[in-house]
This record gives sequence, structure tokens and C-alpha cells, in this order.
Amino acid sequence: MKKKLMSVLLSGAMVLSLAACGSTSADTTTTSDTTTTSDTTAEATGSSIRLLNGKPEINDQMQALAAKYLEETGNTLIVETIGGDTNASDELKKMYQADNMPDIFVIEANQASNWEGMLADLAGEEWTNKTGFELVDSEMGTIGFPYTVEATALGYNADLLAKADIDPSTLTSPAAWTAAVEKLDSMKDELGITAVFGWCAEPANLGWSSGTHVFAQYLDAGLKQDDTTYIDLLNDGGQIDEKRMHDFAEFVGMMNQYSDPDLLVDGTYDNQVAGFAAGKYAFVTQGNWINGTVTSSADYSGFNMGFAPYAFEDGIDTIIAGPPSYWTVYSDGNVDGAKTFLQWVSDDSAQDILVNQAGLISPFNDCKYDAADPFYASIKGYMDAGKTSGWHTMLKKDGLQNETCQVFADYAQGKFDADSFTSTMAQVIKSYYAN
Repeated sequence: MKKKLMSVLLSGAMVLSLAACGSTSADTTTTSDTTTTSDTTAEATGSSIRLLNGKPEINDQMQALAAKYLEETGNTLIVETIGGDTNASDELKKMYQADNMPDIFVIEANQASNWEGMLADLAGEEWTNKTGFELVDSEMGTIGFPYTVEATALGYNADLLAKADIDPSTLTSPAAWTAAVEKLDSMKDELGITAVFGWCAEPANLGWSSGTHVFAQYLDAGLKQDDTTYIDLLNDGGQIDEKRMHDFAEFVGMMNQYSDPDLLVDGTYDNQVAGFAAGKYAFVTQGNWINGTVTSSADYSGFNMGFAPYAFEDGIDTIIAGPPSYWTVYSDGNVDGAKTFLQWVSDDSAQDILVNQAGLISPFNDCKYDAADPFYASIKGYMDAGKTSGWHTMLKKDGLQNETCQVFADYAQGKFDADSFTSTMAQVIKSYYAN
């Protein structure tokens, strides 16, 4: 198994996307910045483990987490944060070659097979009873610990919808969406908006958004968290459900029609998020990773936010929510020490730090802290109601998004109707899987 993994690392096939989903780059260039808890005053008398942190923006909070862990348990957590100029896959390759793998490291769901036989099975751990977001592999068992939740659907400006007397909870059918969109469009001057949707289908720099996150709605909108019907079909030779794809195409066509034309084809991620922050759009096609950018904008007026489903079929009332990545335990490392730490992370002291200091959304249903995220109340409402769908778009064949994003772009440019969008998408996907 080590030989298999080494060949993957050396070929560069395993690239960890360790930045937030809002990144405009597919690959993350990083460098290892290792700090430890050795300068704390508590005495380390117990287990010592190493964790590879993939979110450099929360390095300080992870160090606080390590200090708290030492204080409460006497166990040492050494946090090694990836950030800077070294590619993450190169860093792991170096660690592997030096027989220096961390005990806990980050993977995305579609990278699990690269680690076959090298990840500890975490089934039966107490924390698994407090979440539905653990990563389970049919052969390897429970291999992923969820440390945060991210969500994507149609983000909305709640204040604008209230002014238009539109209840976002009613947007669970194409007919309801059509009525709401037409009403908002007719009130653009009164509401002071440029367009109903802040939707950008530009493929070169925003292909990750259309080809992965918007396409994800076809795969999962309306499904239970563990329902893999359409990703399984996709991964079986690139098949699609043409009726569902056509319904999805009709919905995207509505977004095309009522989007800002200056943004739709030639816009940028920065334009899109800045426009939403300034109140130019009632809806935006992004996830809660935009919250910090929105709230820090000089044009942000303090409006409330939430998510509405891509209800391209009657009865769709879910948003996609779940971990963007997972902490996994290296089976040749300190497995017992890692398990002890992960259980502690799921409990109150650690959740206090990760939610209140790091600003993460907890995946654990007994967490008593509310994330400092303007989308949080909406996300939590869906989670509590069991109305979240999975991030199964991350399990599609790698690189498919670079093909499907062009189909979205051509549709936005008026080259397709819903019928031709559906047939072209079917052809493009089938061809990509065949190659």
C-alpha cells in the first residue's frame, strides 16, 4: 500500500485543496510553518501527536487549541500549518519520504482512495454519535473526522426579500421561484438592485464555481445527506438523468435571464461578492465562505443573510452542507493518541475555540456555540431540520469541472436553450469519462 501511495504522490495526482472553497485557484501553494506547544507552562506528561493543519488562516486558533489540550489533558498536540510557497502535495511527499508523516492530516472525500490501507478506522468512537457528517468509506470504514461545516445554495439578502414581501422558506418549487424572481425584477428601482441574481458563468477564473458548486445542485439538491443516486450514475461511465438535468437547465436559464449582464459572462468572483455586499443582487451563487468578504466590505449595510434551495423540481427544500475536508488518522502513527484528541475536539473546550475564536461552524449537534457567520442561523435551521444534502460533487472524476463550466458559459452567452444545454452536458460528461 505504501508503494501505491508513493506513486500517487510522486505523480502529483494527489493535490490537497486546503484553501477555502472561495479560492479562485484549483491548487494551493503552501509551505510548512511548524509551531508547537512546548512553550506552554503546563507540563506534558501524556501522549504526543502531530496534526497537519490545512487552514493557515486559523493557525493562531489551532495553537490556542493545542495549548488548551495540554492544559486539560497533559497531552501534547504539535500543530504544523501549511501556508506560503510550497505545494501541499509536495509537503506530504517530503513527509512520506522522510518517514515523517503526521498522525492527523487533511484529505477531501475524493482523495480517500489514494490512502487505501493507510487510514485508521474511527468507527465506534463516541463523537460519531454526535454528528452525521463523518466520512465513511465502504471498504475502509469511518475514516474522516469533520471539523467544520460549509454550505452552498442560493445566498440571499434577507432585508431585500422582506421589503418585497417574499418568504424564502416558500421557495421550494420552480413556480414559487418564478413568481418571486418576476416580482423582484419588477421592483428593481424600488429596491435599488441591479439584478435579481449575482450569477457569473465566466469559465476561466470562476469555472470552479459553476463547474463544481452550481453543478453540485444537479447532483444533490433535494436529496438526503447520504443519497448518492446521481453521483453514482455520473461515476458509472458519465451517465446523467436527462429529465433531472433538463429541469436543472430550466432553472439555470432563469438565473441567466435575471442576472446582471455585466457580471454573467465577463465578471469575476470579486465583482460578484462585492455586488452582493453592496446590495446590488437579491441572490448570489456562492456559499458561506463569502461571509467575511461581505461583512468587511465598506459597502455592506449590515443586512441579514440566508440560503434558499435550488428548487428546480417541486419539493426541493435542502441546501448542500457538510465538511469541505476531513481530519484523518495515519494508521502507522499514534492512532490511540489521535483518537483521544479527536474525541476531545468534539467536546466543549475545543468547540469553544473552533467556533468562537476560529469562526468555524460546528458539525456536532451538542455544540452550544453559535458561529460568527451571518449565514449561520439559516444553515443551522437546515441542519436541525435534517434538510441538508451532501457534497457529492467532490466525488466526481477529477477535472470534470473544467469541461462542464464551459457548457454553463455557452448557455449564459445564449448559445443554448434548455434542450441543447442538456444534450451538450450529456455529451461532454460522457466523453470526459470515456477518456
